[in-house]
Amino acid sequence: MSEATPEVTADATADNPALDRIRSLIGTNAVVLFMKGSKSMPKCGFSSRVAGVLNYMGVDFADVDVLADPSIRQGIKDFSDWPTIPQLYVKGEFVGGCDIITEMTLSGELDALFEQAGVPYDKAAADKIREANA
Repeated sequence: MSEATPEVTADATADNPALDRIRSLIGTNAVVLFMKGSKSMPKCGFSSRVAGVLNYMGVDFADVDVLADPSIRQGIKDFSDWPTIPQLYVKGEFVGGCDIITEMTLSGELDALFEQAGVPYDKAAADKIREANA
């Protein structure tokens, strides 16, 4: 993984419905993408790129549209101490945003992360992404 799991800030430990929902989503789904739009209809290029990679690789993931709830949009930034959307979580750990996911996909680190976490994905599809970007 390219990014260390951020320490939870004092704000993220306070009683806060948005942060409680974020914790619940991350805790109950193996892979969660906080994004603008949905996995079938992204509403920004960065979200589209990450969702496209996950969809192409056949990863089953929960998508959370931060545009639908301003408290989640700000809450996920506070929770991760990461300023941008999209944000990918695997098995409860923050992985990164678009640039990090792109780099991890091209280097094979994302495959390794999924394998280590026991997340099913299509290895041949991941290899095709790398071949197309070589």
